[in-house]
Formats: sequence, C-alpha cells, structure tokens
Amino acid sequence: MLTLVLKNRLRAGRWLLLAMLGLLHGLMLLDIGSVWAHPLLLAHLGLFLLWQPLWRGEQEVGRGGLIFIALAAAVALFWLNWWIIAFWLTGLFGIVGARVFAFHDRGTRLLYLSVMAYLLSALLLWVVPHLFGAPSPAGEGHFETGHLMMWYLLPVLLLGMAALPVRDETAESAQTVDFIYSLLLFMLLALVVLGSLAFMFLAKLDYLEALLRTLLLMGLILLALGGLWNPRQGFGGLQVMFSRYLLNIGTPFEGWLTQLAEAAQREPDAASYLRRATVLLADFPWLAGVFWQSPDGAGQIGQSSNHEVRVQEGELRLTVYASQSLSPTVLLHIHLLAQLVGYFYQAKQREQRLRDITHLQAVYETGARLTHDLKNMLQSLLTLTAVAQGHEKKSQQLLQQQLPILSRRIGLTLGKLEQPQLESDTPLLSLAAWLDALRLRNRHQPIDWLLPDELPDQDIPAALFDCVVDNLLDNALRKRQTEPDIGIFVKIAAEPLCVTVCDSGDAIPEVIAANLLRRVVVSENGLGVGLYQSARWAEQQGCRLILTSNQDGKVCFELRCGSGMDAPARP
Repeated sequence: MLTLVLKNRLRAGRWLLLAMLGLLHGLMLLDIGSVWAHPLLLAHLGLFLLWQPLWRGEQEVGRGGLIFIALAAAVALFWLNWWIIAFWLTGLFGIVGARVFAFHDRGTRLLYLSVMAYLLSALLLWVVPHLFGAPSPAGEGHFETGHLMMWYLLPVLLLGMAALPVRDETAESAQTVDFIYSLLLFMLLALVVLGSLAFMFLAKLDYLEALLRTLLLMGLILLALGGLWNPRQGFGGLQVMFSRYLLNIGTPFEGWLTQLAEAAQREPDAASYLRRATVLLADFPWLAGVFWQSPDGAGQIGQSSNHEVRVQEGELRLTVYASQSLSPTVLLHIHLLAQLVGYFYQAKQREQRLRDITHLQAVYETGARLTHDLKNMLQSLLTLTAVAQGHEKKSQQLLQQQLPILSRRIGLTLGKLEQPQLESDTPLLSLAAWLDALRLRNRHQPIDWLLPDELPDQDIPAALFDCVVDNLLDNALRKRQTEPDIGIFVKIAAEPLCVTVCDSGDAIPEVIAANLLRRVVVSENGLGVGLYQSARWAEQQGCRLILTSNQDGKVCFELRCGSGMDAPARP
C-alpha cells in the first residue's frame, strides 16, 4: 500500500514541486528568525524527499542514506541562516537545471525553466541582499525591487506554473539527473554570488552594480567558452577534449577496444570470443557482473544487482549489472560497449559461416570435378573393353599399356574424394611423359597432333591437364557424332606453355558462349559443369582456360600456363 502511495506521489511530481517551493517561499518571507521558520523548513524538506530525483521514491532508503538525511536536516534546522538558504537554493537550481532537457514534453520543459527563473530571482534579489547585509537594489520603501518580486511577482509565477499544461511524470523519468550538468550549474551560480560579493567589497560598489558587473563578466566568459567549444579556425576545440574525457571511464577506452579487437583475432570461434569479451567487460570497476545469452549458449560473470541495463544487439542479449545507480553518460557508454561486443560477435559468426561455406564449396568443386574425371575414365574403360572384345592382335598390348595409367588415375581420384580441397595437391609430371600418356589413351581416336620440334623440359600438374584436355576432347568427339566430317586437332606451344584443342564444327551459340567457363550454363548436351569446373581449377593452379576462337569451322579452347609451374598455386 505504501509503495502504491509513493508511486502516485511520484506521478504528481509537479504538485510536490510547487508545494515545496510554496513552503520555501513562506519561509523566506517570514524571515529565518520567525517561530514558523523551522516548521516550514522541516515540511519543505519532507516534500523534497518525496519529490527528489536522487533516490527512487518506492524503494527503501538504506542506513547510510538515512544517516545522511538526518544529519543534513539537523544542520539545516539548528544552524538555520541565510548562508544555508543560499546554499540550498543554489543546490536546487543545479538539480532542476540538470533535468530540463531530460523531458520531451514542451510543457514540462517550460515548467522547469520557470522553476529555475524563480530560484534565480529569489536567490539574487532576496537571499543574497540579506546575506551581505546590502541595501535594497531599488532604494528604500515597501515597494522596492526585492519586496515587489517576493510579494507579488514570484507568487504569480508559482500560480502560472500550476496552470501550465504539463504531462504527469512517470517513476522512471523522475529519476533522471545528470550529475555533471548539476555540478556545473551549481558552480556557475555560486560564482555569480561570490563574484558579486567580491565586487562589493573590493570595488566599493553597491549590490546592484556589483551584480550587473558579475553577470556581464560571466556572460563574456561563457561566450568565449562557447567559441572555444567548437571553433572554426583549425583548433580542435574543447569539445574534442571533453569527449575524450567522457570516453575514459574506469580504464582507457582505447586500451579496452584494443584488447577487444585482439580477442576477436585470437579466439577461434564466436563462443570463445564472447566469453573473452564478457570477461573484459566485467573488468570495469563500476560493474558488478555481466549476463549474456546467444545462440552459442549463455553464461554469467560476477554477481547480479538491482541496477541492471539490458542491451540486445542482433542475436546477442547482454544484461549488465552495475554496483550503483548509473548516470545517463555511463548508460551511453554501456550501450556503446555492448554494441562493439555485438558487432565483433556477429563478425565471428560470419567468419564461421564463411569457413563452413568454403568447406562445402571445396566438397562441391572437388566432387563435380572428380565426377567428370570418373566419367572420362569410364569412357576410356568402355573403349578398352570394346577393343578387348575384338580379336585384334594388338589388343593385349593396348590393355597392358592403358590399364596401369587408368589404375593410377582411379587411385588419385579416390584420394581426392577422401580429403576434398580447393587447391589439390596434384603430383607433377614431365610434359613429355604426360603427352605420351595422352596420345596413347587417344591413339584410336581421329585426332591430329600439332607438336613443336622439341618439347620443353617442364613439369606440369598432370591431373589438371588430364581433366581439362579430356573434357575438351570429349566435347569435341560428342560434337562429331552430330557433325561427322569435322576435324579435331591438339596443338602444344612451348613458350609460354599452351595446349589448344580445336574442332572445325559449328560455332557455339553466343548466348552459351557469353557465360561459358564463367558459370554453369545449360546446353544441348548438359549443363556445362565440366568446363566451368575445369576453368576454376585451372585458375587455382595458376593457369587460364579461355575460348580463343568461336566461329564456324574453327572453335578453339586454350589452356595457358605461365613459366614456373613449380610455384605454389594461387588461391
């Protein structure tokens, strides 16, 4: 029941504020020597405890807070004087001023600006003259400036604040206070009061002239600071230095960010990185603990507390437990740090997905490439079977020559299937030996061979050349089934090493030729997977498979490799 009453009072914060100011106004009018001064001050402090934005009204005050409140009230009651009133008005001005921009409602802002104007007027035109024992700023008489303000203008201002269309404050908005803004406003108003005192006693001026000089001097100083805050003459300005100060909370922000980036580089996966990042986050002295929940699991470091901040960045949910109530500046830092942890975590997740995709791509490319190798080997085996079924005298000799080569290729294919790789560790073979094996496999096919007078003494990746040339010859031989009169020839050039396979058939349609070797294309005889995989593999091994000629009577593909085939393959 008590909690509900306190919440309702929080929602009626405007009326508490106006009642609190009304009691304070009565105290100042009756003078501190009146018998009603102490009861009014005690009632004023009680309303302030209900309105104040420092502790939540629905929560119990701890023992330390209770002792502090009791001591402050005792000092105010037993040593009540104009210095206490001036100090209290200055503190209220700082608290109220720090909350002006915490609300989005225009009426609420106008209310707090009006309260600031009331406190400033009461302090400078009533309390300070009593404090310094100065003569009235407008001369003698009942209707002097101070009396006019206190008896007529300021009560009208209080009534005007009561009539403002202001939305009711919620319990959360009632707790918004920026300590830095409050401290700056307190010090600014204290400088105005003490500066007026200094001008009065050092320059022998009356209070009004001293106050005007102090306000003029403070205005000039604020104008100069405003120019230095964001200058346009090349100087970085105070804003940069102040922002750098705000970014250093507990430990240097740059150092923490460096550790976070190093953790992202060292940790192998997203889960281990998240554990390391939360450990770094929990190292801040103003944090009691951190709880996280993600697709990779959940965990907690430290202890939970009543002051928690929940942040969600993608699939990552962070709950940060603070040791004490957090100011808006620290809340901004927490959201920034949580976003950084979330961004790095998402980057690690994408990195893991890329590794999985790369592995699947290796399996796919290896499987597609070896499928065509198996197809070519099965066709060779079919040809050998047909030869063996005949009763030619040289069939036994042909089988003895071809079967060991076929067995070796089958063994290499099975080895690749066991461990798929994007860059196949293919054994190297001399160009002359590879060419002899190629001509021997195709000795029964009507193929013309255009060879240089002397083959270079060079090692080549035999599996790559077998895959590419066998695919090209197979495509040309299948074209021959529909165009019986075409010729097929293989040409080898030495410098640079080029293997060209040509046929004299019809040109490849332009729609297919435009995407051939770059992606899978649909053709009459298949999907173009063999040539696409051959081109990809050639690129990985530092070679290029290109269509050099596409016209009727001359369709040529060329496998071109640079010098130094013993160098590592390009990725």
